[in-house]
Amino acid sequence: MNYLIAFLVGGAICALAQLLIDVLKLQPAQVMVLFVAAGAVLSGIGAYERLIEFAQAGALIPVSGFGHSIARGALMEAERIGFLGLFTGAFEFTGGGIAVAVLLAAAIAVIASPKA
Repeated sequence: MNYLIAFLVGGAICALAQLLIDVLKLQPAQVMVLFVAAGAVLSGIGAYERLIEFAQAGALIPVSGFGHSIARGALMEAERIGFLGLFTGAFEFTGGGIAVAVLLAAAIAVIASPKA
């Protein structure tokens, strides 16, 4: 049942993104920024945690989950070290994932030899 809920919630998030692109004619980059910001705002007010408890990976995998991670890291570090933590926490919490994404993208670019 957990897999079904994760699939349905993750699919609903992706379907919402597709509707924003098709109906409102937003560019994919605009939708991505909107979802990251929405994930951060929902995380800040505590709503995204409840969504994660309900949908688990269905809420963590879409790009809104990245916004949640950024906000969560910033808030955790702000509690730990104060105001400066708002600026450093996001990088500490999400830095590993960003580094892996950049390294894998570079490796794929070398292997696939893309044409510019």
